[in-house]
Amino acid sequence: MKAIVWKKYGPPDVLMLEEVAKPIPLDNEVLIRIYATTVTAGDCEVRSMKLQFPIGLAMRIWLGLRRPRKTTILGTELAGEIETVGKDVKLFEVGDQVFGSTGLGFGAYAEYICLPEESDNGVVAIKPAKMNYKEAATVLFGARDALYFLRQGNIQSGQRILINGAGGSIGTFAVQLAKHFGAEVTAVDSAEKLEMLRSIGADDVIDYTQEDFTKSGKIYDIVFDVVGKAPFSRSRRSLTKKGFYIIANPGAVLMFRGLWTSMTTGKKVIFPPTKGHKPEDIIVIKELVEAGKLRTVIDKTYPLEKTVEAHRYVDTGQKKGNVVITIPART
Repeated sequence: MKAIVWKKYGPPDVLMLEEVAKPIPLDNEVLIRIYATTVTAGDCEVRSMKLQFPIGLAMRIWLGLRRPRKTTILGTELAGEIETVGKDVKLFEVGDQVFGSTGLGFGAYAEYICLPEESDNGVVAIKPAKMNYKEAATVLFGARDALYFLRQGNIQSGQRILINGAGGSIGTFAVQLAKHFGAEVTAVDSAEKLEMLRSIGADDVIDYTQEDFTKSGKIYDIVFDVVGKAPFSRSRRSLTKKGFYIIANPGAVLMFRGLWTSMTTGKKVIFPPTKGHKPEDIIVIKELVEAGKLRTVIDKTYPLEKTVEAHRYVDTGQKKGNVVITIPART
């Protein structure tokens, strides 16, 4: 099968298109013919290993200190069709159209992947009927993380939430989910993304190159910093007395300051999950998609052989929503 192989950390050019062995499913696994996958900012950070401490150290220990050893194929989101099922699989059949997330297993930049029907890490589910493969491939990473963080922030109808870095995968789903929960949403990102953010429901938008939300004097029940770049002290002062500050991409210093804030004030700081998402989250997301209350934003689409170009584009930080890689069937 064709796959994008990754043998060393570095710029997009370290990714290479190669022929590799087609995987064989175990008894509890399904073999999925992948038709679409994505390039997330997280994929690019792992590829280059430019991750904040201590996350970067943990990933090197997991994948390989000097070069990737545990896995040589990146990619965490996918959509496709089940080609083979293991003898113990009960939830799926050959021909099922599915979408999934590989978790820390990666491996989605390929024509095929084997995934367990049930796992604490990745997930496979029947894709929403209203979505094609390209759309379905973009959902599980951004939507599940956005749903997790908003629930941890105890979001309520009528609250005011500010989302910093709202134009990416997690951010675009967070805007829509916050509106679904009845919140008033302020979205912060670059100027070229503001129209898109309004189109998916943001009540107010801020161009961060022209305005610093932490200096406006406005306060919010939740500040959700998707990119982890807002000044901590001023962002904390932008919260109500019992507000929640959510940081999706924290470094060690931010984590320490966040823990201290949570212990010494009425404000709470939320970090990424240490455990897997709840299985029922998939049901919630699918129901919202089918009801037309949650949609994906696709910026650009590339074929598998141009994955390097896709990574270069995501590295620019200009991505609006999602970047998709398509893998058509061979003729």
